[in-house]
Amino acid sequence: MSQHTSRHYEQELQALKERILLLGGMVEQMIDRAMKALVQRDSPLARAVIDDDAKVDAAELEVDHLCLSLLALRQPAASDLRFIATALKIVTDLERIGDLAVNIAERAIELNEEPPLKPYIDVPRMAALASGMVRQALDAFVSRDPAQARGVLGSDAAVDALNVQLFRELLTYMIEEPKNVTRALRITFIAKYLERVADHATNIAQMVIFMCEGRDVRHPGARASQGEYRAYSTEEQRSGPGCSDRRT
Repeated sequence: MSQHTSRHYEQELQALKERILLLGGMVEQMIDRAMKALVQRDSPLARAVIDDDAKVDAAELEVDHLCLSLLALRQPAASDLRFIATALKIVTDLERIGDLAVNIAERAIELNEEPPLKPYIDVPRMAALASGMVRQALDAFVSRDPAQARGVLGSDAAVDALNVQLFRELLTYMIEEPKNVTRALRITFIAKYLERVADHATNIAQMVIFMCEGRDVRHPGARASQGEYRAYSTEEQRSGPGCSDRRT
């Protein structure tokens, strides 16, 4: 009976991981399709992205329910508890990334109704970087690799730099010709949405580091004043940090 229960528990944890990966794939695809709708001026595709938001919301509720069931019925501890807590955080960030993809699609529909302001160069680059950060953060979650998660943290600055560069360029368009203001602002909004996607990917990566090491790397200033939080069990304190698959 003990072995059967343990095996079923492993299956539940694996199912949770698979659902998060499925949700991650959905939001990545939404970003890619929203950008394709923008660059190729394909408004029906943008509307399809907007329609997909309901699927993301349903997937978020499913993951939340599974996490809460595991917490209530399995009473996880140590690495399992951090895994489930991380899943609860990650699913929220993924749902918000889906919302941002919808926002991009909405702006794409608006921009497609007007003549192009300029060729889209920096925006697709931002989208590729932000989407890659989401993918890398989820890969780090699956492989329980804190080093890979730290690589995501280092990529955020490149997205921020592109956002600033694009804003300055669009500001020039607005100053030179007031008729450009509306279109330029919509492109600025899209760049900001992509910058927020990168921020959510960073959040996911930070939670992966917490899951693996029990170390909270968010808000360094707050940690310095309050003392760093460590979430090790007694056994983990003896054996040291890590992202073991050991079940407690």
